[in-house]
Amino acid sequence: MSQLPGIFLDVLAPVFLLVLLGYLAGPRLQLEARTLSRFAYFILTPAFVFNILSKTRIEAGLAGRMIAFITVVYIGSVLVAFVVARLTRRSTAMTAAYVMIAAFGNVGNFGLPIIQFAEGQAALGAATVYFLANLVLAFVICVSAANVSRGFNLQMAGQVFRTPALIALVPAILLNWANIQLPPVMSRPMELLSGALIPTMLVVLGAQLAAAGLPKISPDLLVSSAIRLISGPVLAFAVVGWFALPKLEASVGILQASMPTAVLVSIIALENDLLPEFVTTTVLFSNLVSILSLAVVLLLL
Repeated sequence: MSQLPGIFLDVLAPVFLLVLLGYLAGPRLQLEARTLSRFAYFILTPAFVFNILSKTRIEAGLAGRMIAFITVVYIGSVLVAFVVARLTRRSTAMTAAYVMIAAFGNVGNFGLPIIQFAEGQAALGAATVYFLANLVLAFVICVSAANVSRGFNLQMAGQVFRTPALIALVPAILLNWANIQLPPVMSRPMELLSGALIPTMLVVLGAQLAAAGLPKISPDLLVSSAIRLISGPVLAFAVVGWFALPKLEASVGILQASMPTAVLVSIIALENDLLPEFVTTTVLFSNLVSILSLAVVLLLL
């Protein structure tokens, strides 16, 4: 426990201070969170993915085990959420909300900077692999869950494969495989844009949380948040030994499995009219209280 203050000050505090900056500055400067988030989504994120994965050497078998690990953990959390919702006789809509909250971790906004501070710059390659794996899985599950009351429809889920981050993945892997280095006139703009992603996402998250307002506490909020924040790390610690991951990749995977709910879940809920106020409030709450759960996970690691 003597390490806890150091973990908080060195790893978590820098991340939450940037979120706090966005929370305070957003309303006062009238920052357009949607414009900034679109800039991060369409420009900064693909630049980051391309810059990191075009240079990171990850053996194909190891990458496959990493993807399998994070997939098993998040599907496990989804099953926990579904079972809890059904046992407590929640409505179909609330059950779908539980599933969405469990399926999509904040592996971008929170995961990338926390892992960078905790494990160093070298860990960003592994963190990005986990980020992309959860992105694909979570979009498919969330969109399917959001549409369950209107019949099974994967049309929107197919859009995930057209997201900028995944499009950037293809040329990054090709350059990595061929061991091709871009000339400075092309690589340096990518590096500059890549470096801007993490601080931009954290400030945007703060501005989004400020716009959402203070959360209204309810039993469903507490239960669904607990499932996301507790089942993820518990399952990750329990099954990580099955996948024979090196220490760094195992630690990074456990951290990515422990993240609070992603802000994108509230957007999916809003687009599909699935309890958007409840989902947004839960996203806000889980991100706020994750400072405690993440500190415990970092201490255990």
